[in-house]
Amino acid sequence: MSNNNVSTNGNVLNRYLFEDLSVRGELVQLDKAYQEIISSKEYPAALQKLLGELLVSTTLLTATLKFEGSITMQLQGDGPVSLAVINGDNNQKVRGIARWEGDIADDASLHDMMGKGYLVITIDPKQGERYQGVVGLDGADLAEVIEGYFANSEQLKTRIWIRTGELEGTPKAAGMLLQIMPDGTGSPEDFEHLEQLTDTIKEDELFGLEANELLYRLYNQETVKLFEPQPVEFFCGCSRERSGAAIITIAREEIEDILATEGSVGLHCDYCGTTYSFDSADVQELYADASSGNDTIH
Repeated sequence: MSNNNVSTNGNVLNRYLFEDLSVRGELVQLDKAYQEIISSKEYPAALQKLLGELLVSTTLLTATLKFEGSITMQLQGDGPVSLAVINGDNNQKVRGIARWEGDIADDASLHDMMGKGYLVITIDPKQGERYQGVVGLDGADLAEVIEGYFANSEQLKTRIWIRTGELEGTPKAAGMLLQIMPDGTGSPEDFEHLEQLTDTIKEDELFGLEANELLYRLYNQETVKLFEPQPVEFFCGCSRERSGAAIITIAREEIEDILATEGSVGLHCDYCGTTYSFDSADVQELYADASSGNDTIH
């Protein structure tokens, strides 16, 4: 076990296995990826926290993928927050946004923000059929909602711990997952024992310790196999080229009207906050390239 007390990488996913108990686990610790998402807009504090919880949950779920593809977790409701969504893939590239109206109290709960709402979980493999599950917000918080999803749709005993906050002034989001192995060899007693151990986790430990030291503190009497860590990073995927391609799908008369009124056409990316601006000469070039079959537009 490492003797380091502070993590050198705040954006990492670790998978681990209790070799004698047929239970698997995951640990995700995020700072920069979380900061990138919450800095794209001036989100209220409670909504920043909710996005952090959704980010942790999505990352933990993408770690269960056995194929190339992505998972999108989307909260929708009739409350002040109409939408909160995080997308992540098997390479742990993540992005997310939220939409809200009005004031949101700093201590607002999931139900305060979403009102009457639901969680949509979309699993989208690169090969094979897309799957979508809709889950009611039956639970005190997001972790309980997702645990209910696993219990009802996957029939797998699952516990999730999620924390958001700060460590030394840096925003952090982290979480853990325990899941009984699907081969049917795990016992409820073993799982309950590990749940009780994991319940003792402290926020500063979850935010600040390297995975091997954290797992040793929690499970030093167990045989734990820790797999190679996987980095997690914010990745938007927007670009000036993609924005240009989007512009030429709009009726040219409408674009010309915007140019005449505004002087330029701007496309704003909600995920990363970047605005791509095109003036009249840029737009003429886009249409010229498109009409000549220039393959730089895609």
